[in-house]
Amino acid sequence: MVQFNWFERIAQTIEAYQKNNNSDPHRLQFHLMPAVGLLNDPNGLIQYKGMYHVFFQWNPFGTAHGSKCWGHSTSQDLVYWQEHKPALVPSEWYEKDGCFSGSAVEVDGKMILFYTGHVERGNGKFETYQCMAVSSNGFDFEKKGPVVLLPEGYTAHFRDPKVWKRDGTWYMVVGAQTFYEEGAVVLFASTDLQQWDLKGILAGNRFNGLMDFGYMWECPDFFELGGKDILIVSPQGLKAKNSFYHNAHQSGYFVGRWNVGTTEFPHGEFTELDRGFDFYAPQTFQDKQGRRIMLGWMGITGEQESHLPTIEKGWVHALTMPRELELRKDRIIQKPVPELKQLREAQGLSFHSSLKNETKTWPELSGNVEELKIHFLQNLAGHIKIEIRKNIIISYDQQTKRLTLVRKRFLDGMVENRSCFLETLEELHIFLDTSAIEVFVNGGEEVFTARFFALATDLDVFFTADGHVELLLEKWNLRNPKHFMNHSV
Repeated sequence: MVQFNWFERIAQTIEAYQKNNNSDPHRLQFHLMPAVGLLNDPNGLIQYKGMYHVFFQWNPFGTAHGSKCWGHSTSQDLVYWQEHKPALVPSEWYEKDGCFSGSAVEVDGKMILFYTGHVERGNGKFETYQCMAVSSNGFDFEKKGPVVLLPEGYTAHFRDPKVWKRDGTWYMVVGAQTFYEEGAVVLFASTDLQQWDLKGILAGNRFNGLMDFGYMWECPDFFELGGKDILIVSPQGLKAKNSFYHNAHQSGYFVGRWNVGTTEFPHGEFTELDRGFDFYAPQTFQDKQGRRIMLGWMGITGEQESHLPTIEKGWVHALTMPRELELRKDRIIQKPVPELKQLREAQGLSFHSSLKNETKTWPELSGNVEELKIHFLQNLAGHIKIEIRKNIIISYDQQTKRLTLVRKRFLDGMVENRSCFLETLEELHIFLDTSAIEVFVNGGEEVFTARFFALATDLDVFFTADGHVELLLEKWNLRNPKHFMNHSV
């Protein structure tokens, strides 16, 4: 009865907001998002029986962080997605206030989900359980209940299980907070996915030389890449430092070598995955081609979240485009998956130009849904600024080596910025959606992700050079894959 009510209410909510969605100029076109409500963490990323499955945290009944279910979309090619009924909804005592984040694995032809069951106890107190659900078709799941209870030494901030197999043993990492109120990633091991042995802390505050590094570590992910072991984590409570850690919460990674089966994981420094405003809780998976693919939540909690203009239309947030990961000199390189080229309309355009102490715009570059490549054909002498739709500015100063992304704040319209340092600027690969931008810098060496909300009439791209620059410009209009989508909730 509980599940029936959820599905019935979701269908009613979608119907109520469908007209708003169709007339909303900020509604994203090629980014994955549900029909209504609030989306956050990507969950359970997997390629199963030839189909890509993306689950996500979803409150379908509002735009605040209420009780969450697992939204569910599938794709044959990572481009055209179909939305399905939720895979998990709160129906049991151990998850009555939310089916929180987790992961998916395939075993003997079955898809198995691991997730955090959330139970509110009032007065700010709650309980968490790491739970399991099984499906033979990837759509209908039988819940098996909790498989990991809260161990001693941790608060109830213990969630987001990520499970994988290595050398014949199953492992699970869980994001945690110790009784010292410091973040950590906790490791478990199992032979049957049901009985789990606590190994201890794999990494965290007070460990591996880290101090004062967040009060909670969320959404851990642990995998091999380029001959090394990578731990992705989203620490909460990092203090801003120079150009780093300026969002409410951060997401990044450690590179090291794991002594398999133990908690020994010597690693390097924490590196942010995305330098923009709106990127959190990423998760990766390996597809049948052997690629390591990542999606992130294109949003973040904070004071501006309640001021997003899409709230009045009944929706908020989306996922990033799928990104393929490589490891190069202990740095993760992110690139848009090549399947996204299917979005390009016709042949596109390409031309050379130059600027010298001037501002230029080209009408053929204007648009609100497009892919733009900007190649810098020589070392920039001076400063370059690119203004997009009067809301986003990308600038690079050769003297200071600083690359900066500027946007208007949702809260009050004032400008804010994020930046990183680059020895030289060679290329910007920009994906522009109606109210989102993802910028891949120098072949994915750095990435900036941001939401913005321009007027529908502001479509131009302006280039301003202080000094001389030679450019090769490429542009493609992008088709709307949602024209091929279905809602079967």
